[in-house]
Amino acid sequence: MMMHSRRTLLAVGLALGLAGPAQADVTLTRGATSIPDGEATADEDLTIANEHLAFALAVESRPPWGVPRGTLVDLAAVKDGELDLDRVAFADFIPNNWSAWPNSEKEVTVLEDSPDRAVVQVRRNWGDAWVITTYTLKAGSDRIELETELENASDEALTAIRSGFTLWPDTGFLFGVPGLGDAKETVADEALTDRMVAYDRDWVIALHAPYFDRVNYEGQDMYLEHSLAPGESRTFKGALQVVPTGDLAPVVANEIERKDQDAGRISGTLSNDDGEAPQDGLVMVEKQGHPYAWTLAEDGQFAMDLPVGDYQVYATGLGHANSAPRDISVTADGEQTLTFEGLKGPGTLTLDIVETGSGVARDARLTILEGQQPPVEFLGKQTFFTSLDPAGSAELSLAPGEYRLAVNAGAGFTAEGETLDVSLDSGEQVSRTVEIDRLAEPNDRGWYGADLHHHANVLEGTTPPETVVSAQLATDLDLTFVSDHDSTTNHQRFQALSDSRGVPFIPSIEISPSWGHMNPFPIALGGELMVDPGIDEVQDIIQDARRLGAEVIPMNHPYNDYGYLNNLANDKVPGGFTPNFDLLELNAEVDNAKTLETAHALWDDGTAIYFTAGTDTHDAWNDLTGRIRMMARVPGELSPRAFARALKDGHGYATQGPLLYPQNVLFGDTLRLAGDKSATWHVDVAAVDGLAEARLIGRGGEVIATRELDGKEASLAFPLDGEIDGWVALEVEDADGDQAWSNPVWVKRQDSTAYLSAAGE
Repeated sequence: MMMHSRRTLLAVGLALGLAGPAQADVTLTRGATSIPDGEATADEDLTIANEHLAFALAVESRPPWGVPRGTLVDLAAVKDGELDLDRVAFADFIPNNWSAWPNSEKEVTVLEDSPDRAVVQVRRNWGDAWVITTYTLKAGSDRIELETELENASDEALTAIRSGFTLWPDTGFLFGVPGLGDAKETVADEALTDRMVAYDRDWVIALHAPYFDRVNYEGQDMYLEHSLAPGESRTFKGALQVVPTGDLAPVVANEIERKDQDAGRISGTLSNDDGEAPQDGLVMVEKQGHPYAWTLAEDGQFAMDLPVGDYQVYATGLGHANSAPRDISVTADGEQTLTFEGLKGPGTLTLDIVETGSGVARDARLTILEGQQPPVEFLGKQTFFTSLDPAGSAELSLAPGEYRLAVNAGAGFTAEGETLDVSLDSGEQVSRTVEIDRLAEPNDRGWYGADLHHHANVLEGTTPPETVVSAQLATDLDLTFVSDHDSTTNHQRFQALSDSRGVPFIPSIEISPSWGHMNPFPIALGGELMVDPGIDEVQDIIQDARRLGAEVIPMNHPYNDYGYLNNLANDKVPGGFTPNFDLLELNAEVDNAKTLETAHALWDDGTAIYFTAGTDTHDAWNDLTGRIRMMARVPGELSPRAFARALKDGHGYATQGPLLYPQNVLFGDTLRLAGDKSATWHVDVAAVDGLAEARLIGRGGEVIATRELDGKEASLAFPLDGEIDGWVALEVEDADGDQAWSNPVWVKRQDSTAYLSAAGE
């Protein structure tokens, strides 16, 4: 009898569709896509499908983030002959990170349309370069083959650009490149393989990118850093694989076949302490101490092929404790059977978070610091929030074990962070009350805070409105806010949730051309854009934001790759310069040094463009909402428009923790002094984590005076002598290195005996 290696059998199985349904024809249709929840809705859009998957190209529909038309915007599994929901916002080739994409030409060509194969080529320019991407789907295949030629047609070299395929899901979770952890941006020296995965309980989409040498956004972008001389081109090959369950075994099988690797098989069973198959049971595989892949255990049974090598494996399930890990060695064509028994089921932890003394319920964010954290996110979270109703309460189903939880109810701003130690047995119910000492009450002085850049569950945002509101209240913000990319679909829900808690809601939208994002607010509830951010000029976009009722228009992260000021300097903004924006954003996700320098230069010229601040949170479970926020002084009743007007007038400051209370001259106001007359500016400062330093700055960002501080509160007095003219502002740092940056106080000197001085001067 002729013997076949496991690798040969595996390759045959993949070619036949992994024992799936009978091979069906490939189809190519033109018009609005049949993929449920799909965004390709125009008459010229293309949908390509077989028995495993379907994808749609936005030939005429508007892709997200100002990317040129011709993009893959919909991708879904086929399950039992039916199309599943669209699971992606965008999957395309990016020529140079998320920089602006100047585009004037597009050509879409169907190269082949047969029952065996569909091939579509999209040719677009990127400035003077050409991006030519070919999509191929074969009958019986669970993956789209991708090939892009990037050609430099200019007379100048393209130096140190970062190019490659991207996968941005619009739901589910991310499992980044094994070995690289969850790093936002890193080189791939420690990568254990060349794929990233988007997934949920009932689907997986994998991006295979064998060319890559670095990742961005936890692997959603898989780039190669390279250069192209004039006339030179480079070809990139990859694949998008679709699996109709939350199982990574087919993804690993694809790698084995693609790389022609020797492989072996593990299989076996798992059961809980009642002898039953645990809900959502799976076997996690680690390699070199890093999560590598997992396979589901349907009815307690599992099987998975792995490349030859050494691994550590353990079993787990929804709410169940992990089994003891086992070291295994996989050999070529080897098979080994593993049995995992006695997985312990969950216990229940009930929490009430209250204010010390008053017993008033406090919203809170709860994070597992120590204890079992689910290795796969559909098995559970490591971060939780108290409920909106009743406020301050939470019920957590956790695997049995010892835990330490962080309790954040305004931590770092109005209270110190608390921790809770608790032991939980299988089936046990434990109740605890956590008291929060409030150490600061900025509202009593008319100061209110908001995180002015926050996403919900549109496009790559993954947080439902209910959780966003919970997260914003948990970090003691006074107004709720949402700015989804080019969408206001969540406005009505946010308004209802905010109303239920008596909190003002600021409706916004992140208008997202590739050359610069902006968050106009507050806008009309549910208002819709009339412009196309992908092609329209900056002046038209700003005019449309004003039409929506925006009191202020901030430029978001102005110096990152898709920031307005960065692309303005590179002459990539349609319409060029406009003075008609109001605020510059200090963003938690970027280096703000150049934004601060620009603000100082504008203030040197007497230009009253002030700060806004936001976290740019897309996933409130994994990112900390409100870790930078904008505080505004609002006299009288707090409302979204009153808050925005205060920021437009400069009556605010951005902070990562320290609180500022100017006493005699408010940020944004003018101090008028006669001749060389001196005055004193009084500011109270506070930081629940302890004060470290305060700096008075002036023209050019020069430090005029420094105060070393200790304790949690201080009253500062800064003499403003005759040499100070133009403006001054305050920067305060706390003991943890968190900072606050104020808007300026304008200092005007005039030949008059009348001047505004500090109280008592």
